[in-house]
Amino acid sequence: MASHLKKHHRRLALPPLLALVLALGGCAGQMAYRDGNTLMAQDQVEAGLLKYQEALKAEPTNAEYRAAYVQARDRAAQGFIREAERQLADGQPELAEQGWRRALALDPANERARAGLRTLERNARQAKLLAIAREHVARGEYDLAKQRLNALLTETPSNEPARQLLREVTEKTAPSAVETGLAKAYKQPITIEFRDAPLKQVFEVISRRSNLNFVFDKDVKTDQRTTVLLRNSTVEAAIYFLLLTNQLEQQVMDANTVLIYPNTAAKQKEYQEMTVKTFYLANADAKMVANTLKTILKTRDVVVDEKLNLLIVRDNPEAIRLAERVIATQDMPEAEVMLEVEILEVKRSTLMNLGVQWPTSIGINPLTDLAGDLTVNELRNLNSDRILLSGISGAININKTDTDSNLLANPRIRVRNKQKANIVIGDKLPVITPTVSGGGLGGFASDSVTYVDVGLKLAVEPTIYLNDEIAIKVELEVSNLVSTLTTRNGSTAYQLGTRQASTTLQLKDGENQVLAGLINNEQRGTGNKIPGAGDLPILGRLFGTQRDDNQKTEIVLSITPRLIRNVQRPEASASEFSAGTDASFRRRPDFSARPAVQMPALPGAQPRPGVGAVVELAPPAQTAPVTLSPSQPSGPSPQQLQQQQFQQMQQQQQMQQQQQQQIQRQQLSQPTQPGQPAQPLQPAEQIAPPAEPAPPAAPAAPVEESPIPSVPPPVQDVPLSRGQPAPLPPASGQPRPLQ
Repeated sequence: MASHLKKHHRRLALPPLLALVLALGGCAGQMAYRDGNTLMAQDQVEAGLLKYQEALKAEPTNAEYRAAYVQARDRAAQGFIREAERQLADGQPELAEQGWRRALALDPANERARAGLRTLERNARQAKLLAIAREHVARGEYDLAKQRLNALLTETPSNEPARQLLREVTEKTAPSAVETGLAKAYKQPITIEFRDAPLKQVFEVISRRSNLNFVFDKDVKTDQRTTVLLRNSTVEAAIYFLLLTNQLEQQVMDANTVLIYPNTAAKQKEYQEMTVKTFYLANADAKMVANTLKTILKTRDVVVDEKLNLLIVRDNPEAIRLAERVIATQDMPEAEVMLEVEILEVKRSTLMNLGVQWPTSIGINPLTDLAGDLTVNELRNLNSDRILLSGISGAININKTDTDSNLLANPRIRVRNKQKANIVIGDKLPVITPTVSGGGLGGFASDSVTYVDVGLKLAVEPTIYLNDEIAIKVELEVSNLVSTLTTRNGSTAYQLGTRQASTTLQLKDGENQVLAGLINNEQRGTGNKIPGAGDLPILGRLFGTQRDDNQKTEIVLSITPRLIRNVQRPEASASEFSAGTDASFRRRPDFSARPAVQMPALPGAQPRPGVGAVVELAPPAQTAPVTLSPSQPSGPSPQQLQQQQFQQMQQQQQMQQQQQQQIQRQQLSQPTQPGQPAQPLQPAEQIAPPAEPAPPAAPAAPVEESPIPSVPPPVQDVPLSRGQPAPLPPASGQPRPLQ
């Protein structure tokens, strides 16, 4: 019996104990929440986060604690992530990995921290691939290096070291169009000087060195004079300048044949080849790209296939090549961003109904007869047995009700750059409106139904910048049904409560922003008490009842942008390049200096007055000869030339000395004008113009062992054998020294 009573006593004591525990837990949660707010205000994010965890552990259903905890958690995680990104940029991947893992410990679903760890893994893998590709390049295995680099760039197109290495490999392995069509003849170095020379003669010299065949149109004036002075240039540059300055154009016929024709509209239509190319676009809009080509390149033959998103272009090869580069700058993937949105409706409702509800009125009703009438005699004999009291009723009110907030939405939406995204969560309320069509007996009534959206509506439009910042235009509207109204004609209308917010903000990648302040606060108080006594403090509750109803609602919007992909800024070479002139898209050649290569003059070429030419196509075996045109002053002094010639003289044979003596005697027959600088002799590899006619001199005595015949005066230049030194120029008024 005693045991039974003890168990019954425990069951009776359990509810009060549970209530006490819950009350203490609520107080502990409130204290932890306040401490967390204090720590967050002091920028102690991690300590404040621990306090919010304690508060949420004490009251797991408290939405206010949950919202504060989520905000503090995101703030702490973003701090770890920003520090990790800074460490990665400073070349400290180990510390960056620790930061990202700390962020994941706080928020296991943090996509930015996961992406950071994936970036570390990808960087390590790509560094290994890049090292392997460099080894392939060092061994000359360019195909294997290309495979590694293409795989690496497919995964990460912005890897600049890999792109640079791929460009180097491509330059080494893939010849350009000119090299392929002309067997690399255009890239041969050349130094050429012609003054007022026939155009045909210049092309003959270039043809001998480059092994190119030149075919001229019948309208090309091959006898027209031209002047070209190029040193350490290329065959391509020489041909380019000749064509440009003489209004000519070229057409490659085969691997070593070039057709030269006048640069006129009629000849262009006749000779210029046209190329048709199809461009498959992966990201850009075909119509927009077509308009760009028509505006920039003046391309007329462009066909757009919107279904396949491709372009078909017909133009000359130079225009096609430029179109490829223009399209490459446009056909790039658009930037995208993931928006993490959390919308909370923080609603706190408190209802307090405490006191004694006394009757508001007492009715006295005397008992009457069956007819319900009260006579005077009965009124005289009225006593307590014949009096009925009504309305005597009361109640004791002890009631308090609290409600918490609820989560409206937590969507994650992916949006392209400058595209609008909408989120609608709620109901559509029908609004019925009766209408009558026609009149009289033939009319009929009908109902028209329209719908009104009630709930949550969110519209976002991001703008992504190249510095990884995102500007977001946000429009938020939260509506609810307040009451239903019926009009006189029977139609239904609704009274809606609406709260709206519209703003534009700019955030960094992963930065969280909380928008709050859409508050609706309602306070209602109702009292039912005895006059006078009910107004007493504390004791007034015994003489009346007080009902306090407080409702506070706040809309909180938390938004965090996560950059998925940004626009890759093109390289300088891709964003700026030569596009020819208004009249032609002719490509400018490579003008980089190269070692000069000498070439002998054409056999039998006779110089004309005022005409000079120097053609150098390879560096000499020893000291480079001094090349001076007749109009240029001498460069080295006669003493320096004399020293060089005497050094070479010791290495020559007796026959060469006799030949030099004969040449010296012939040149000494030409007197030098006083004050006029001595003109140096031209080397044998040059075609030198004649000087002014000199007075005739006595013929030199013939030398039998010399294979060179005597030349009658006036003699301007005598060709020498290759490798034979040129005679020394004499000083003014002095005879030339014998070799």
